[in-house]
Amino acid sequence: MSRTHAPRGPSTTPRTPPPTMQIGPYELPNALFVAPMAGVTDRPFRSLCKRLGAGYAVSEMVTSRPDLRDSLKTSRRLNHAGETAPIAVQIAGTDPEMLSEAARYNIERGAQIIDINMGCPAKKVCNKWAGSALMQDEALAQSIVEAVVKVALPQGVPVTLKMRTGWSHDQRNAVRIARSAEAAGVSMITVHGRTREQAYQGHAEYDTIREVKQAVSVPVVANGDIDSPAKARAVLQATGADALMIGRAAQGRPWIFREIAHHLNTGEELPPPATLQVRDWLLEHLVDHYSLYGETAGVRTARKHIGWALKGLPEGEAFRQHMNRIEGTAAQSRAVHDFFSELAHHHPRWPKAVGAIPAEPERIAA
Repeated sequence: MSRTHAPRGPSTTPRTPPPTMQIGPYELPNALFVAPMAGVTDRPFRSLCKRLGAGYAVSEMVTSRPDLRDSLKTSRRLNHAGETAPIAVQIAGTDPEMLSEAARYNIERGAQIIDINMGCPAKKVCNKWAGSALMQDEALAQSIVEAVVKVALPQGVPVTLKMRTGWSHDQRNAVRIARSAEAAGVSMITVHGRTREQAYQGHAEYDTIREVKQAVSVPVVANGDIDSPAKARAVLQATGADALMIGRAAQGRPWIFREIAHHLNTGEELPPPATLQVRDWLLEHLVDHYSLYGETAGVRTARKHIGWALKGLPEGEAFRQHMNRIEGTAAQSRAVHDFFSELAHHHPRWPKAVGAIPAEPERIAA
């Protein structure tokens, strides 16, 4: 069977996501979602993406192991202070009882939606039979979904599932897992258009996502290689999905959500943002980022976000190398302000060279 990799041409009637999207009792402003990415989609980044057009965002993957709940990393991942509702937390693990307890634990601390991770391809996750490795054991995967739903739904908390098309080219079982998950009570299913075997190599395919959409009645979200407004429209047409989830393309370009929304609503491209506006967005993001991570960790973890914004800019690589040697948050923020202010003199609008998906296949986008 041939598989659709890059949707080819527009249909006669362009499809647009619904103006609102429903997950359980929660009505979302639109159907453009931020993909959970470990080390990326912390609270400051999720908040930024929502401000710039994303209708929904899920936390970074959180372990179900109770012995790790008090770690600094986990506490930061579970920090939702000031975040707009609904608060969605993604949990990962291999034991149904442990995952159900993780769901209960997070609900008690404010989670309004629980997402089960069956999509992470990282070896350190799959070697423990979590993430996308669960797709090799459909009985275990079903037990996990049932256990989490049993805890969450009586409390009015919807459960969603994120998975891949299967483990390998010859083991694409997303349709079977989707049907079982729907029968167990999940409220939404997201499918990344690659197998675990592919990780982030090659191209996403969309036939399997279309087959999942045709097999279930709950909303289906398409994910994988959506890096432009035109690609977003093409993926919607190819899959019939109810929503889109964008991951790596939002790194350094979080305004991609409003660009996609504008294109889907009008058929036109939104002009690039003013460079000074991008500067201000980045500086505001840094303030929020520093407040979560503190001085030492803040300046170091902010470097990747700044680096993504610099990708493809004139003199961007030279500034990135300079910026990576700065140790203080105040000095880092000032350097960013000065670089982008100078850039704006020569490029009032954001240079179009920026915007390629960062070439980081090892990045966990669960």
